[in-house]
Amino acid sequence: MKAFIVEKYKKNGPLRMVDVAEPVVGANDVLVEIKATAVNLLDSKIRDGEFKPLLAYKPPFILGHDLAGTVIAVGSSVRHFHIGDEVYARPRDHRIGTFAQRLSVHENDVALKPKNLTWGEAASIPLVGLTAWQALVELAKLRKGQKVFIQAGSGGVGTFAIQLAKHFGAFVATTTSTKNIELVKSLGADVVIDYKTQDFETVLSGYDLVLNSQDSKTLMKSLRVLKPGGRLISISGPPDPQFATTLGL
Repeated sequence: MKAFIVEKYKKNGPLRMVDVAEPVVGANDVLVEIKATAVNLLDSKIRDGEFKPLLAYKPPFILGHDLAGTVIAVGSSVRHFHIGDEVYARPRDHRIGTFAQRLSVHENDVALKPKNLTWGEAASIPLVGLTAWQALVELAKLRKGQKVFIQAGSGGVGTFAIQLAKHFGAFVATTTSTKNIELVKSLGADVVIDYKTQDFETVLSGYDLVLNSQDSKTLMKSLRVLKPGGRLISISGPPDPQFATTLGL
Protein backbone atom coordinates (compact mmCIF):
# COMPACT_ATOMS: atom_id res chain seq x y z
CA MET A 1 0.00 0.00 0.00
CA LYS A 2 1.03 3.65 -0.48
CA ALA A 3 1.94 5.93 2.42
CA PHE A 4 3.79 9.17 3.12
CA ILE A 5 6.75 8.57 5.42
CA VAL A 6 9.10 10.70 7.52
CA GLU A 7 12.59 9.40 6.77
CA LYS A 8 14.33 11.33 9.58
CA TYR A 9 13.56 14.00 12.13
CA LYS A 10 14.16 17.32 10.40
CA LYS A 11 12.60 20.76 10.68
CA ASN A 12 10.44 21.36 7.60
CA GLY A 13 11.61 18.02 6.27
CA PRO A 14 9.72 16.58 3.28
CA LEU A 15 7.45 13.56 3.30
CA ARG A 16 8.04 10.86 0.71
CA MET A 17 5.43 8.55 -0.79
CA VAL A 18 6.55 4.93 -0.74
CA ASP A 19 5.18 1.41 -0.77
CA VAL A 20 4.86 0.00 2.75
CA ALA A 21 3.67 -3.29 4.21
CA GLU A 22 -0.02 -3.83 4.79
CA PRO A 23 -1.14 -3.16 8.39
CA VAL A 24 -1.34 -6.06 10.82
CA VAL A 25 -4.84 -6.45 12.27
CA GLY A 26 -4.79 -7.47 15.92
CA ALA A 27 -7.60 -9.19 17.78
CA ASN A 28 -9.02 -5.86 19.01
CA ASP A 29 -8.36 -3.89 15.83
CA VAL A 30 -10.36 -2.75 12.84
CA LEU A 31 -8.73 -2.20 9.47
CA VAL A 32 -9.89 1.04 7.87
CA GLU A 33 -9.72 2.02 4.21
CA ILE A 34 -8.97 5.73 4.64
CA LYS A 35 -11.14 8.13 2.64
CA ALA A 36 -9.90 11.37 4.23
CA THR A 37 -7.35 12.57 6.75
CA ALA A 38 -6.31 15.91 8.24
CA VAL A 39 -3.02 17.74 8.72
CA ASN A 40 -2.44 19.14 12.20
CA LEU A 41 0.25 21.26 13.80
CA LEU A 42 1.10 18.23 15.92
CA ASP A 43 2.19 16.40 12.77
CA SER A 44 4.74 19.09 11.90
CA LYS A 45 6.00 19.24 15.49
CA ILE A 46 6.56 15.47 15.55
CA ARG A 47 8.29 15.61 12.14
CA ASP A 48 10.55 18.40 13.42
CA GLY A 49 11.50 16.33 16.49
CA GLU A 50 9.97 18.70 19.06
CA PHE A 51 8.14 15.89 20.88
CA LYS A 52 10.86 13.23 20.84
CA PRO A 53 11.11 13.17 24.68
CA LEU A 54 7.40 12.32 24.85
CA LEU A 55 6.55 10.71 21.50
CA ALA A 56 9.60 8.97 20.14
CA TYR A 57 8.94 7.37 16.75
CA LYS A 58 11.71 5.43 15.04
CA PRO A 59 12.20 6.70 11.47
CA PRO A 60 10.97 5.93 8.95
CA PHE A 61 7.42 6.37 10.22
CA ILE A 62 4.03 7.50 8.95
CA LEU A 63 2.41 10.66 10.31
CA GLY A 64 -1.30 11.45 10.61
CA HIS A 65 -3.65 11.59 13.60
CA ASP A 66 -7.11 11.80 11.99
CA LEU A 67 -9.02 9.52 9.67
CA ALA A 68 -12.42 8.91 8.20
CA GLY A 69 -13.05 5.78 6.23
CA THR A 70 -14.66 2.39 5.83
CA VAL A 71 -14.00 -0.75 7.90
CA ILE A 72 -12.72 -3.48 5.60
CA ALA A 73 -11.64 -6.09 8.20
CA VAL A 74 -12.13 -6.72 11.93
CA GLY A 75 -10.11 -8.60 14.52
CA SER A 76 -11.38 -11.76 16.18
CA SER A 77 -12.36 -9.98 19.43
CA VAL A 78 -14.04 -6.92 17.88
CA ARG A 79 -17.73 -6.73 18.76
CA HIS A 80 -18.79 -3.14 18.08
CA PHE A 81 -17.83 -2.71 14.42
CA HIS A 82 -18.47 -4.61 11.22
CA ILE A 83 -17.13 -4.67 7.68
CA GLY A 84 -18.71 -1.79 5.77
CA ASP A 85 -19.13 0.54 8.76
CA GLU A 86 -18.26 4.18 8.05
CA VAL A 87 -16.08 5.42 10.90
CA TYR A 88 -13.81 8.19 12.07
CA ALA A 89 -10.95 7.99 14.54
CA ARG A 90 -7.93 9.47 16.29
CA PRO A 91 -5.52 6.53 16.57
CA ARG A 92 -3.71 6.40 19.88
CA ASP A 93 -0.12 7.59 20.25
CA HIS A 94 2.50 5.21 18.86
CA ARG A 95 -0.15 3.83 16.49
CA ILE A 96 -0.62 6.89 14.31
CA GLY A 97 -0.23 6.76 10.54
CA THR A 98 -3.28 8.10 8.75
CA PHE A 99 -1.22 9.50 5.85
CA ALA A 100 -1.69 6.11 4.21
CA GLN A 101 -4.27 4.14 2.27
CA ARG A 102 -5.14 1.86 5.19
CA LEU A 103 -4.57 1.72 8.94
CA SER A 104 -5.24 -0.81 11.67
CA VAL A 105 -6.81 0.94 14.67
CA HIS A 106 -7.83 -0.32 18.11
CA GLU A 107 -11.62 -0.46 18.21
CA ASN A 108 -11.71 1.72 21.36
CA ASP A 109 -10.27 4.60 19.30
CA VAL A 110 -12.98 4.40 16.62
CA ALA A 111 -16.51 5.81 16.38
CA LEU A 112 -19.25 5.56 13.77
CA LYS A 113 -19.17 8.53 11.40
CA PRO A 114 -22.24 10.77 11.67
CA LYS A 115 -24.23 10.29 8.49
CA ASN A 116 -24.63 14.03 7.90
CA LEU A 117 -20.86 14.61 7.65
CA THR A 118 -18.74 14.24 4.54
CA TRP A 119 -15.52 12.27 4.70
CA GLY A 120 -13.51 15.49 4.86
CA GLU A 121 -15.67 17.00 7.59
CA ALA A 122 -15.45 13.86 9.69
CA ALA A 123 -11.67 13.65 9.31
CA SER A 124 -11.27 17.22 10.56
CA ILE A 125 -12.81 16.44 13.95
CA PRO A 126 -11.08 13.73 16.04
CA LEU A 127 -7.78 15.29 17.17
CA VAL A 128 -9.01 18.84 17.73
CA GLY A 129 -12.32 17.70 19.19
CA LEU A 130 -10.67 15.36 21.67
CA THR A 131 -8.07 18.00 22.55
CA ALA A 132 -10.78 20.51 23.44
CA TRP A 133 -12.69 17.89 25.46
CA GLN A 134 -9.64 16.70 27.37
CA ALA A 135 -8.51 20.24 28.19
CA LEU A 136 -11.84 21.75 29.22
CA VAL A 137 -13.76 18.77 30.61
CA GLU A 138 -11.29 16.14 31.79
CA LEU A 139 -8.52 18.44 33.07
CA ALA A 140 -10.18 21.79 33.83
CA LYS A 141 -13.56 20.32 34.84
CA LEU A 142 -15.19 23.45 33.45
CA ARG A 143 -18.41 24.47 35.20
CA LYS A 144 -21.35 26.70 34.44
CA GLY A 145 -20.65 30.37 35.11
CA GLN A 146 -16.87 30.15 34.91
CA LYS A 147 -14.88 32.54 32.73
CA VAL A 148 -12.58 30.94 30.16
CA PHE A 149 -10.14 32.55 27.75
CA ILE A 150 -9.61 30.45 24.61
CA GLN A 151 -6.80 31.65 22.37
CA ALA A 152 -7.02 31.44 18.57
CA GLY A 153 -10.76 30.97 18.50
CA SER A 154 -10.94 30.49 14.73
CA GLY A 155 -8.37 27.66 14.74
CA GLY A 156 -9.09 23.95 14.79
CA VAL A 157 -9.07 23.50 18.56
CA GLY A 158 -10.47 26.97 19.20
CA THR A 159 -13.63 26.49 17.17
CA PHE A 160 -14.44 23.33 19.13
CA ALA A 161 -13.39 24.74 22.49
CA ILE A 162 -15.65 27.80 22.19
CA GLN A 163 -18.71 25.70 21.41
CA LEU A 164 -17.90 23.17 24.13
CA ALA A 165 -17.36 25.87 26.75
CA LYS A 166 -20.66 27.51 25.86
CA HIS A 167 -22.39 24.14 26.03
CA PHE A 168 -21.22 23.87 29.65
CA GLY A 169 -22.46 27.37 30.41
CA ALA A 170 -19.14 29.22 30.57
CA PHE A 171 -18.44 32.86 29.70
CA VAL A 172 -15.98 32.79 26.79
CA ALA A 173 -13.37 35.27 25.60
CA THR A 174 -11.20 34.58 22.57
CA THR A 175 -8.68 36.11 20.20
CA THR A 176 -8.83 36.08 16.43
CA SER A 177 -7.94 38.16 13.39
CA THR A 178 -10.22 40.86 12.03
CA LYS A 179 -11.61 38.71 9.24
CA ASN A 180 -12.78 35.97 11.65
CA ILE A 181 -14.52 38.11 14.29
CA GLU A 182 -18.00 37.24 13.05
CA LEU A 183 -17.12 33.55 12.84
CA VAL A 184 -16.10 33.26 16.50
CA LYS A 185 -19.11 35.32 17.55
CA SER A 186 -21.35 32.87 15.70
CA LEU A 187 -19.72 30.03 17.67
CA GLY A 188 -20.73 31.70 20.93
CA ALA A 189 -17.77 33.86 22.03
CA ASP A 190 -18.89 36.59 24.47
CA VAL A 191 -15.74 38.73 24.21
CA VAL A 192 -13.76 38.84 20.96
CA ILE A 193 -10.31 40.43 20.88
CA ASP A 194 -8.75 41.34 17.54
CA TYR A 195 -5.13 40.41 18.20
CA LYS A 196 -3.98 42.70 15.39
CA THR A 197 -5.28 45.82 17.14
CA GLN A 198 -5.74 44.82 20.81
CA ASP A 199 -3.67 43.28 23.60
CA PHE A 200 -5.75 40.72 25.49
CA GLU A 201 -3.73 41.34 28.65
CA THR A 202 -5.13 44.88 28.88
CA VAL A 203 -8.72 43.74 28.28
CA LEU A 204 -9.13 40.55 30.32
CA SER A 205 -8.84 39.87 34.05
CA GLY A 206 -10.24 37.55 36.69
CA TYR A 207 -10.51 34.46 34.49
CA ASP A 208 -10.93 30.97 35.89
CA LEU A 209 -9.24 29.22 32.99
CA VAL A 210 -6.98 29.93 30.02
CA LEU A 211 -6.54 27.51 27.13
CA ASN A 212 -3.14 28.48 25.72
CA SER A 213 -2.15 27.48 22.19
CA GLN A 214 0.47 30.09 21.32
CA ASP A 215 4.13 30.86 22.08
CA SER A 216 5.88 31.23 25.44
CA LYS A 217 5.48 35.02 25.47
CA THR A 218 1.72 34.66 25.12
CA LEU A 219 1.71 31.98 27.82
CA MET A 220 3.39 34.35 30.27
CA LYS A 221 0.89 37.10 29.50
CA SER A 222 -1.97 34.63 29.87
CA LEU A 223 -1.01 33.84 33.44
CA ARG A 224 -1.69 37.48 34.31
CA VAL A 225 -5.35 37.35 33.24
CA LEU A 226 -6.12 34.54 35.69
CA LYS A 227 -7.76 35.14 39.03
CA PRO A 228 -6.03 33.75 42.14
CA GLY A 229 -6.35 29.96 41.98
CA GLY A 230 -7.17 30.03 38.27
CA ARG A 231 -5.75 27.42 35.91
CA LEU A 232 -3.90 27.55 32.61
CA ILE A 233 -3.77 24.57 30.28
CA SER A 234 -1.33 24.76 27.39
CA ILE A 235 -1.51 22.65 24.25
CA SER A 236 1.26 24.41 22.34
CA GLY A 237 4.09 22.19 23.53
CA PRO A 238 5.74 20.84 26.66
CA PRO A 239 7.11 23.56 28.98
CA ASP A 240 10.87 23.55 29.47
CA PRO A 241 12.78 23.53 32.79
CA GLN A 242 13.73 27.18 32.41
CA PHE A 243 10.07 28.20 32.29
CA ALA A 244 9.33 26.21 35.45
CA THR A 245 12.35 27.67 37.29
CA THR A 246 11.39 31.23 36.34
CA LEU A 247 7.95 30.80 37.89
CA GLY A 248 9.21 28.86 40.88
CA LEU A 249 7.24 25.75 39.92
